[in-house]
Amino acid sequence: MWKFTIKTICCGGSRTLYNGGVCVRLCGVPIGGTGGLSRVKRDWIIPAIRVPENSKQVPENLVQIKSDKIFTGEVIYKLEGPGVDQDPKDYFEIEDKTGWIRSKMPLDREKHSRFNLKAFALSPSGERLENPSTIEIVVLDQNDNRPNFTQSEFVGYVPEFSIPGTAVTNVSATDADDPATENAALSYSIVLQESIPPYRINKTMFGINNETGMIYTRDVGLDREVVKAFRLTLLVADMSGEGLSDTAYAIIHVTDINNHAPSFSPDQYDMRSTENTPVPEIGRVNVLDLDEPSTPNWRAVYAISSGDPDGHFAVRTDPETNEGILSVVKPLDYETQKKYLLTVVVKNEEPLSDKAPRGPLSSAVVTVTVLNVNEAPRFVENPIKVEVPESTAAGTVLTTIRAHNPENARLRWGRAPRRAPMCQAVALSAAGRPAHAFFLNLTATFYWGGNEAIGSDVIGAFLAEAGGLSSNATLEIKLQQTNDFPPQLFPLRGAVCAGRRGGVGLLLGAVDLDLSPHAEPFHFKLLGDSHTNWTISKVNETHVTLYPQVDLDPGVYPVSVSVSDAGGLATSALVNVTMCQCDAAGLCEATAMALFNSRVGLSFAALLVIVGSILLLLFLLLLLVAVRSCRPHDAKKAGLLQGVSDDDVRDNVLNYDEQGGGEEDENAYNIEQLRNPNEVVPPPPYFLKKDAPQNLPSPIYPRKPPGDPSDIEDFINNGLDAADRDPNVPPYDTALIYDYEGDGSVAGSLSSIASGSSDEDQDYDYLNDWGPRFRKLANLYDPH
Repeated sequence: MWKFTIKTICCGGSRTLYNGGVCVRLCGVPIGGTGGLSRVKRDWIIPAIRVPENSKQVPENLVQIKSDKIFTGEVIYKLEGPGVDQDPKDYFEIEDKTGWIRSKMPLDREKHSRFNLKAFALSPSGERLENPSTIEIVVLDQNDNRPNFTQSEFVGYVPEFSIPGTAVTNVSATDADDPATENAALSYSIVLQESIPPYRINKTMFGINNETGMIYTRDVGLDREVVKAFRLTLLVADMSGEGLSDTAYAIIHVTDINNHAPSFSPDQYDMRSTENTPVPEIGRVNVLDLDEPSTPNWRAVYAISSGDPDGHFAVRTDPETNEGILSVVKPLDYETQKKYLLTVVVKNEEPLSDKAPRGPLSSAVVTVTVLNVNEAPRFVENPIKVEVPESTAAGTVLTTIRAHNPENARLRWGRAPRRAPMCQAVALSAAGRPAHAFFLNLTATFYWGGNEAIGSDVIGAFLAEAGGLSSNATLEIKLQQTNDFPPQLFPLRGAVCAGRRGGVGLLLGAVDLDLSPHAEPFHFKLLGDSHTNWTISKVNETHVTLYPQVDLDPGVYPVSVSVSDAGGLATSALVNVTMCQCDAAGLCEATAMALFNSRVGLSFAALLVIVGSILLLLFLLLLLVAVRSCRPHDAKKAGLLQGVSDDDVRDNVLNYDEQGGGEEDENAYNIEQLRNPNEVVPPPPYFLKKDAPQNLPSPIYPRKPPGDPSDIEDFINNGLDAADRDPNVPPYDTALIYDYEGDGSVAGSLSSIASGSSDEDQDYDYLNDWGPRFRKLANLYDPH
């Protein structure tokens, strides 16, 4: 059982031990039974050992531990845990014989505030004599850390004329000491107040909560126009203001409120402006405002309250100077009004504060004098729009154009030059008038020129001139569509099958050069006695079908038909309908009778002219064919067959060039690569073919083609036989000489020529029947 040099108190208060002045409580736990006296199991509850930080007495004994096994043998004490053999190491140690735990160096609570160690009692052999005991060491805090403000300078803002108690900003500080002790109990205070600019206010305007650090206003009288800001010196101290301390600064800005209304200075202005043109700036007005510049409380908003009912003027604010810029946005007229008296008022962008004095808006009177300039004539209407029906008679008055000159000078009329040509359908008539000193209106009358096909729009430009200045006006004439074209019926002739009443009739239609609504739908009707034998049936708005109502004999029947458009304009025409016999397909067979009928429109003389023209064309064609057949044919000089037509490809023999040199062709590769490098001999001084015969007679080839194309086969066979017997053309019937192809081949010869194999028993006589080319080969294989 462990024994400590500490003060112990029994749970029941029956025993108290003192040794070293440290108290330890011994608790009892009942073992068995529910009442009466019972044995209590005892265990040690060791309180934390408190050690002050920054102690100068090191090493220092902290506590001694002992085991009751000391009376029966030797005990060795060991200590483990953070501060001994674990990080942080070497803070504590224990004497293994006596059990004293001591500190080896000063402790710092801000780094390590407590240590949990385990003590062991061991026998000399290393056997545990007791269960390990937990020892807790708590480092006691000392006021060794100074409090620190979180910022060296704090910034706050407060509106001017704020009431006392208005929160401005909050300051804060930290202390590394134990927050549960007075060492970290902080207290805030203001030690100095300075105004910016200095010495403007002497009374204390701000206070601070010593616990929270909140800065607030203490008094009235904050005026931004008097003082712009305050500089406060702050102090924070621990131990509730009695310990270590730190200082910082707080800059408190007094913000502006709109407590000053703008006012004009001066309030009377004289300006001038020319007429007939907008002017961006004719003058400026000025205001004074004591609020902070370039803020909404300072920027002015101008307006014209009276004197400009037609909106000729406008006023805007210069963002740099805050002045009002007066401009002319709608041209002035000297002849209409020579002077304007404008009332201009001003206010701020930001509404006026409740703490500002109330009063009417400041105003100024601006007198604007209009300057006269020489003006061009003015048209009363521009552009001038006129609608004229088409087909209007020439000389018709279209419209009267009026213009006046503000300077009361005489007007002259004329055509204005245009980029596009002027339509000549409009003429200008300006009758001469006696000159008057003053007159306001001079009229010009335009007449219709009577031109046709000018389109739907006519645009002309005319001018009026006075005093050297002129102005243009555009005349836009819109042509109105009229019903001036009657519809035209088509076709005026056609055929209908006889004996098929109610069958397929003749389709009639109409066209109208007018546009809607003076065109379709068309209305068809029969005139005179035509409705007795004929009837019409509507197909659509532009076509009808003409049917016979009774059975009519074959022949030509005139039918009178009238057609009218949607505007009621009508026309009539005579339609020649041919009744004819039709076949099963519905085609008219007897059409010739209609051609010879004079009423159809094709006369007999015209038919004779057509037939004669066809016969003359045929005669000229036959004459051309006869002339071409009499021309001699040129013989082809390049072909083997002379006098044969180029078009007859069956009777032509085409000569082609030789496509290769056979065994003679040594240009395709380097023949020297096949020679034996050990037996290379210099080439002979002259070129000699090794496998070609020299100066042998050649057979005679047939050169004259046969006269009859049927003999072409004999001609070709003769030429082929001559070529087979010619020894001077490749391939030559000689033994070919091959160059050295290498030595040391393990394979035998593949040739049976001049070999001692069993080829001697074979019969090669059949090669003689294959022609001269194989006769040499037969002699090589069968020398007998």
